Amino acid sequence: MLVCSCNYITDKDIKDVINELLDEDCWQLIVPAKIYHAMGKRGRCCGCFPNVVDLIIRTTEEYHASRQTDGADVVDFMERLKRFHEEQRAAGIERRQSAARIA
Repeated sequence: MLVCSCNYITDKDIKDVINELLDEDCWQLIVPAKIYHAMGKRGRCCGCFPNVVDLIIRTTEEYHASRQTDGADVVDFMERLKRFHEEQRAAGIERRQSAARIA
């Protein structure tokens, strides 16, 4: 499935990069910009970033489940990542609302 139409990046491309990054350090924080950088790309309109974050969460969960990582570590890490995702989403909404009030 095409995730980023600006750069023609599929979900498989993104999952492959996520798994490569996790193989390097399975507890690193992976964000969309890190994935795009690893692919030699950059976000253009960045409309795909929420979907990329969802792929990061799902792929990371699958990665640790397949390697039988200690469940408590995974749950803690994933909760922090989901909280970060929600904070970023809320900040984006606030920025758009502020811009609309100014205009």
